[in-house]
Amino acid sequence: MIEILVDADACPVKDEVYRVARRYGLPVHVVSNSGLAVPPDPLIARVLVEQGPDVADDWIAGRARAGSIVVTADVPLAARCVAAGATVLDPRGRAFTPGSIGMQLATRNLMTELRSAGATTGGPSALTRRDRSAFLQALDLAVHQAGRPAASRSLRMPDA
Repeated sequence: MIEILVDADACPVKDEVYRVARRYGLPVHVVSNSGLAVPPDPLIARVLVEQGPDVADDWIAGRARAGSIVVTADVPLAARCVAAGATVLDPRGRAFTPGSIGMQLATRNLMTELRSAGATTGGPSALTRRDRSAFLQALDLAVHQAGRPAASRSLRMPDA
């Protein structure tokens, strides 16, 4: 069964996830450590985890598997979910894949070190309508791919 897991505390595309989930009748787990409101819908479950570093990430990574679609911008969480066989998308619709996750982790770690050393690094730009559209297309494709037998999957989305 396909399910969508959302790292929700800073996710700007929750409404897009809900729209796609309703279209396909897929369950969504909106995971956060704060009281986020979710629409009243039997397909959408709010998962409120305890406060603490990586508690939401641990819940998501523990549930991620082949057939899961994870939405996160958190690269270490993405790496854990990719290793578990899940399809992982960032909010701009770029896929974290087994072939790209190593470089993505290295880049993230380098930026963390630069910030620790006092360097000013910019954050991501604001999400645009084009980004939201790209996310919707990527999520739609991921749903179709997740529903096909593993041997016929060939997910061709831009890497994050």
